[in-house]
Amino acid sequence: MPELKLFAGRSNPRLAERIAESAGTPLGKCEIRNFSDGEIWVKYNENIRGSDVFIIQSTNPPADNLLEVLIMVDAAKRASARRVTAVIPYFGYARQDRKDQPRVSITAKLVANLLAEAGADRVITMDLHAPQIQGFFDIPVDHLYSSAVYVSFFANKKIPNLTVVSPDVGGIKMARAFAKRLDADLILIDKRRPNPNQVEVMNIIGNAEGRNILIVDDLIDTGGTFCNAVQALKKAGANKIFGACTHPLLSGKAAERISAADVTKLFVTDTIALDSKCTASGKIEVLSVADLFGEAIQRGFNNQSISSLFDVDKG
Repeated sequence: MPELKLFAGRSNPRLAERIAESAGTPLGKCEIRNFSDGEIWVKYNENIRGSDVFIIQSTNPPADNLLEVLIMVDAAKRASARRVTAVIPYFGYARQDRKDQPRVSITAKLVANLLAEAGADRVITMDLHAPQIQGFFDIPVDHLYSSAVYVSFFANKKIPNLTVVSPDVGGIKMARAFAKRLDADLILIDKRRPNPNQVEVMNIIGNAEGRNILIVDDLIDTGGTFCNAVQALKKAGANKIFGACTHPLLSGKAAERISAADVTKLFVTDTIALDSKCTASGKIEVLSVADLFGEAIQRGFNNQSISSLFDVDKG
């Protein structure tokens, strides 16, 4: 039987260590460095011929994170690895998943092609911005859901009069899955986006008055959508407001916006490494998805079904 080998890129070393610990396999020895001009150089410092190689790397900005995983995959294939799986907790460039205006790129498809061309045999990822992006790949994709972590977490908190909120139409399926399993009501916020990264809340579809709120979303970038939703729900009479986000990009002044918002707590996962300044206010708390990825890696290595890890999100 081939040997299981885990390697990590530089985008999120702490998560990679936790995944390796959960999977019961130490991280392999891999040297990654930049030349003076910025070019990335990768070398595996141990034999991986005939091995089942899993490369852990999120592809959030800067673009070096994406290029790094491509180079790592290519190096593994050229070192005669039997199978190479790209474990991408946050799959970047997924928001450009269609031609919504003339003469633009579909970067989600482009990245899918690049991974396959580099030599990846399989991808394991979590909460794609649009689940149908799985169809952009010509290789198998295991799509995990953070709800497997969040649902049990919020169920244990036993928040009374709970209503789950989707901050936009695109997130309604995710919100419905949360609401169903937490036995909660559901609210949809109809929003208008006049320009990229600018959000104007329009209508709240549902009753927020006197309710405790859980806003769920796959990612938070500038924080505009989330903070506008919090403000609109407070005006509609909401009580305590919590947030659950899978991928905390938190670009620009997002962390400051969230700290100033009338939200009790925002829970995020560790798919993206957060600067300590983001959690300094105490309003942002990080939950780990390492065990979920560790289990997925072990099952993938043993050719076992992974479907039970994401059945929780069918709803």
